[in-house]
Amino acid sequence: MGKLRKHARTLFQLVYVALTNGYAAGFVQGNIYKGAGKFACLPGLNCYSCPGAVGSCPIGSLQAVITSREHKFTFYVVGFLLLFGALFGRVVCGWLCPFGLLQDLLNKIPFVKKLRRLPGERALRALKYVVLVGFVIVLPLIVLDVVGQGQPWFCKYICPSGTLFAGVPLISSNPPLRAALGWLFAWKMGILIVLVLLSIVLWRPFCRYLCPLGAIYGLFNPVALHRFRIDEDRCTGCGVCQKACKLDIPVHRTPNSPECVRCGDCRRACPHGAICTANARSEPAACEQARS
Repeated sequence: MGKLRKHARTLFQLVYVALTNGYAAGFVQGNIYKGAGKFACLPGLNCYSCPGAVGSCPIGSLQAVITSREHKFTFYVVGFLLLFGALFGRVVCGWLCPFGLLQDLLNKIPFVKKLRRLPGERALRALKYVVLVGFVIVLPLIVLDVVGQGQPWFCKYICPSGTLFAGVPLISSNPPLRAALGWLFAWKMGILIVLVLLSIVLWRPFCRYLCPLGAIYGLFNPVALHRFRIDEDRCTGCGVCQKACKLDIPVHRTPNSPECVRCGDCRRACPHGAICTANARSEPAACEQARS
């Protein structure tokens, strides 16, 4: 039972990814599934163009609307992000993102020395907000072609999830696409390769530094319905939670940091049982009720 609990998140991620990217015919035929499910967003970074994807990515959907010549406002996608953010915060990142799962698995590969952070960590973590504002919103709105159409800058120039789960399978099964490859695919493959290699030595570099979806959900962590609470009567400030956290978050001081993906390592490591999910309740007894 202890082993099962320890690997529960990974098992949940695997099942979720299989269900949301399990359209096998798409991989076999090299085609994108275009059924009714594609009209619905999935909460994680789930590329529309993945042959097995049965739903759409909220970031991709947002860009598809704001890059149109009509410059419409997408109430559905924005409402979707607000809903999942308000309910779960970055639980989505830790439990429901295919590219997050990939990084988790890569980090399990043994290496001489694992890194907890990179030089300039604070500035690097701010990059995802630059990507969100610049590449997801501003550039698609202001850089237009001759017919007034914008481009999905993040999806086109950065997104490693799209490269891995959509680009690679599609070019593998479509020779004409391989013949048309140019500098853009090489650029995105370069980003993907760097992130894959970095994921072996550093936990979730894409989530830390570049993911605009994580940036959005992270803003909700302090106020989401599902959030962490520290029982001050039990917490001794020993720092075990921070040592257990692969993102090096001082959980005992900032349990609802925008960086936290709710993996639960800190809760399992706390020797005093001082960390619990308070479900947005403010009563002092919330932690005690959660433990029972």
